[in-house]
Amino acid sequence: MSVIPGGAVYDTVIIGGGPAGLSAALVLGRCLRHALICDDGRYRNARSDGLHCYMGHDGIRPAELLEQARTQLEPYETLSTVGSSVRAISKDDLLFTVEFKGRAPVRARTVLVATGVVDELPNIEGMKSLFGKSVHVCPYCDGWEHRNSPVAVYGRGEKGVAFARLIRQWTDDLVLCTDGQPLSRELSSRLQARGVGLREDPLEALLEEDGRLYGIRFKGNAILPRRALFFTTDQHPRSPLLDGLGCAYDEKGGLACDADGSTNIPGIYVAGDVSRDVQLAIIAAAEGARAALAINRYLLNDQPERK
Repeated sequence: MSVIPGGAVYDTVIIGGGPAGLSAALVLGRCLRHALICDDGRYRNARSDGLHCYMGHDGIRPAELLEQARTQLEPYETLSTVGSSVRAISKDDLLFTVEFKGRAPVRARTVLVATGVVDELPNIEGMKSLFGKSVHVCPYCDGWEHRNSPVAVYGRGEKGVAFARLIRQWTDDLVLCTDGQPLSRELSSRLQARGVGLREDPLEALLEEDGRLYGIRFKGNAILPRRALFFTTDQHPRSPLLDGLGCAYDEKGGLACDADGSTNIPGIYVAGDVSRDVQLAIIAAAEGARAALAINRYLLNDQPERK
């Protein structure tokens, strides 16, 4: 991969070097588009033992998948990568200016944001150290590894109940922990009908042994033996870069876009977890590829030819 000459305009700046961003880069490289990949090295699944539901790569370490993808981008001379974090994006006429921390800004005709999301971990002792090992957010990614094991769900209200009812299909030994927030009688009945237990007392700590969860301690020192915990709380986009451009958000807090990743700002696209409710790496990669195809069409049809 090579760097575009100074002062020239990139066809696309891709912000994010995960599956969505690298997949988009591959498509754009094969289209002979000049694209800059901005990868600050932060990934949502970095602590996971393995990545799942990715055909042909089930169980691969996330870092290994990304390394393979980067290697496969090397032949494409119109692609380049920078390790700096993006500080700001602004628009002037038809071009976007992308500013970095510690290096000169660049200009681009389009921008693809594939920065992913950040999970907001509950403030409970042991939660952070076990995240990605025995503490998870996605049962489709990690539920099979804990099948038929004693599992807990951390969640509150209707959202917590719905999540627990989903995870019940992986185990019949499941307890929903609401961390001090009681459930209504109707929600409790829905849990009971699905065969899910309930603990409403506040949590104090997750208990760890050899890097794995073995129990949950509640206020009053009661301990519930568990081998895994899935939680459903809030999450937010990793980067607020598009707020200043006026990009719209949907009712769930994700960046609003059409099926191709196009936002309400012409030339701005999104792909991956930052834009969708379903958050699997294979879907993020597919969205990156689809956004890249849309970007190529946009550059062909709606922008003047690059000089």
